[in-house]
Amino acid sequence: MHGDQAGVAEVLPPLPLAAWWPTKVTLHLYCQIMGQIRLAATAPHDHWSNVPLFLTIRGLTTRRMRYGGLGFAIDFDFLDHRLVVRTDAGSTESLALHDGLSVKDFHEALLGLLDRSGVHLTIGGKPLEVPVTTPFAEDTGHSSYDEALVGRFWRVLSWTDAVFEEFEAWFSGKTSPARLFWHSMDLAITRYSGRHAPQRSRTDPVTVESFTHEMIGFGLSPGDDRKPEASFYSCTQPEPPDLTLQPLCPQQARWIPFCDGTHRAILAWEDVRTSADPRRTLLTFLQSAYEAGGITAGWQMADFESTYFPAHARNPRCP
Repeated sequence: MHGDQAGVAEVLPPLPLAAWWPTKVTLHLYCQIMGQIRLAATAPHDHWSNVPLFLTIRGLTTRRMRYGGLGFAIDFDFLDHRLVVRTDAGSTESLALHDGLSVKDFHEALLGLLDRSGVHLTIGGKPLEVPVTTPFAEDTGHSSYDEALVGRFWRVLSWTDAVFEEFEAWFSGKTSPARLFWHSMDLAITRYSGRHAPQRSRTDPVTVESFTHEMIGFGLSPGDDRKPEASFYSCTQPEPPDLTLQPLCPQQARWIPFCDGTHRAILAWEDVRTSADPRRTLLTFLQSAYEAGGITAGWQMADFESTYFPAHARNPRCP
């Protein structure tokens, strides 16, 4: 944290999945539509870095995309609860976000805004990696949009982004910015060792591109049908032996098996937000998970410490 912000008392909202599940699912599907547009209108980058959405001071953005010679961007504004499409030709189109706006109506309206802006794209049109299978153009069953709950989620993302940004600055190797992966709704950052990873048994293009190099990832998941609790996590790929024997901090953090046979370090959002110092608690967890992965995977840890790495953060003790 910078300047006098470090001393500001933080009151962070709870994020119980059951309370906002209908809104969460609808918003997730909105994001998938935006994300598929981004996928169709950007050049491919390593590790799918052209795919995610990014945070702004008001919500989420696709950043600049291109259609022919026209540049355009789509933004969620979670303060005024609007979707905004802007082009570098000067046009601005927007759509109010409100309860009752079905995924079908959102999909139709957004493509209409793009069409009026001179962007005529075709996207896949089906949800990815979620239990919902109804095509966007037919989905009238998901239409919940509670402004207060969306605002709560936005506060959680915004606070987490600030802490992730601080943690990013501790690492001098290749690291991603914080970004929201719309297939899962995770806000995530990734550190890379620079070494190629062994080829994985799965050969689908998504998996192959995601894991070309050794990495340690960190993220915030809002929860889903498989993990019904908002949680921070970390994963090391490829997973080294003895990873789960390494200590984690704070004491509530734990290792859990993941669906692909690997393990994740997990710390519940509720444990972070209710701690005496949420920022310190989260940074301690992130550093402990990084050290667990980096040490067991044989990373040259000292070489990756940036000028801004605080020496007291090394070998974290549980608060």
